[in-house]
Amino acid sequence: MIEPPGPIPFKTPSRHERGMRDSSGWRPTAYRSHTIGQVVSNGADMVGSEVTVAGYAETVRGRGAICFLMLRDGTGRIQAFLKRDNLDEDLFDAIQSSTRESAVQVTGMVARKRPPKVAEGEPAPPAEFEINVVGAVILAEAAAPLPVGVIDDVNVGLDVRLDNRHLDLRRAHVNAMFQLRGKVLQYGREQLISEGFQEINTPKIIAAAAEGGTNLFPMKYFDTDAYLSQSPQLYKQLAVLGGLERVFEVGPAFRAEKHDTYRHLNEFVSFDIEGAWMDDEDVMGVQERMIHHIWSQISQNEQNLIHVLNEYRSSQGQEPVTLEIPSIPFPRISYCDAVEIVKAGGGEIEWGDDIESHHCDIIASKHPGFHFIPRWPMSMKPFYIHHKEGELGSSGGQLSRGFDLNYGRDEMTSGGQREHRFEVLEQNLRDMELDPSDFTFYTDGFRFGAPPHAGWGLGVARLLMVLTGAGNVREVVLFPRDRSRVTP
Repeated sequence: MIEPPGPIPFKTPSRHERGMRDSSGWRPTAYRSHTIGQVVSNGADMVGSEVTVAGYAETVRGRGAICFLMLRDGTGRIQAFLKRDNLDEDLFDAIQSSTRESAVQVTGMVARKRPPKVAEGEPAPPAEFEINVVGAVILAEAAAPLPVGVIDDVNVGLDVRLDNRHLDLRRAHVNAMFQLRGKVLQYGREQLISEGFQEINTPKIIAAAAEGGTNLFPMKYFDTDAYLSQSPQLYKQLAVLGGLERVFEVGPAFRAEKHDTYRHLNEFVSFDIEGAWMDDEDVMGVQERMIHHIWSQISQNEQNLIHVLNEYRSSQGQEPVTLEIPSIPFPRISYCDAVEIVKAGGGEIEWGDDIESHHCDIIASKHPGFHFIPRWPMSMKPFYIHHKEGELGSSGGQLSRGFDLNYGRDEMTSGGQREHRFEVLEQNLRDMELDPSDFTFYTDGFRFGAPPHAGWGLGVARLLMVLTGAGNVREVVLFPRDRSRVTP
């Protein structure tokens, strides 16, 4: 078992560091010689140097001969000091009366801010820097009032926020959330590549269902009936059958299900893997190692983003997010054992029943973190899931090599070893009262020698919900699509 490391020392970041991106390697652009973060971080070496920065007008203070403009970009915040004597009078008045969140460019000299007074014997705070402005441009004036506050504590409903996501993203905790999403993708890819998986891209316009069922969005592909892909299942398997051996995709999938819950969307992005010469236990290992790596790297490198989330959660009376790196291997609780745990906990369930959310609450009381539930009844899994003949459950029913990953009460993953034997695939279809001729688009790929293989799909949003404590999947998806939302 790999135990999580002890607590990682963490220094509370300064205000300009909280949730801001590291721009140390960024190059100048047409609108700025430096990012604000670069000036804030390297101010001591830049005093007296002329810089051009651009950002949003967070606050504007002062009247008469002087004006203090707080500018913010995605890398930091800095005060710009303007004097009427140093600027065109009309420009000075325009800046002084500019609306919050207007896009502004300023040019000026980096200067050390006057340090605040401290009590005798108290240490002086770290030096801070500002820009003494000699030129400025209002690139775009923001309308007022703002439909969503950026630095205010005024709460607005989720629908209003989503309607104005372009402004919502400027809020520190929301921006931090999507920076974390990018890090989850980065670290997940990093781990899979380290284990020999190569990234592929599969089509999202398909001729028929990859997993059966009717939960498909129909469309016209020129003169042909087609659908939006509900899963890369078929294509990642065909890639493995073709000799690529270990593949993964991070891409969208579409499910035309009329649900309206805190966990489901009709468009989502998932990690999907498939590996040749692997069984269900092998790919469970791939998944838990990926999750362990993501959590470890975020704990080590992204505590500033967690800090931003927790500042906001504290302001809302919510408990802080605690980044506990899970031990691996995750517990394996077989379907048969899960049924017995539910029964012992007072739940009503029989072998062959689905494990519902209220059943998962009972299991989660014993296993609150990540845990696998393998060995489901074959009758409850798709025809393409592998089974070992004679591997029977407690009631005598045939078991499969399919598994779920749960976190507490919530399902995170479905996966398993795939059936690679052509004749067994066709028999599985018959056993489920399906016509094999309706599935030749899938089974034909197995006629010419298919390696044993296994895989899974894991929604990125589900990971983010666990990582950040988000109570609604729409919080962790940039522009969510559900049954009532198709814009923005």
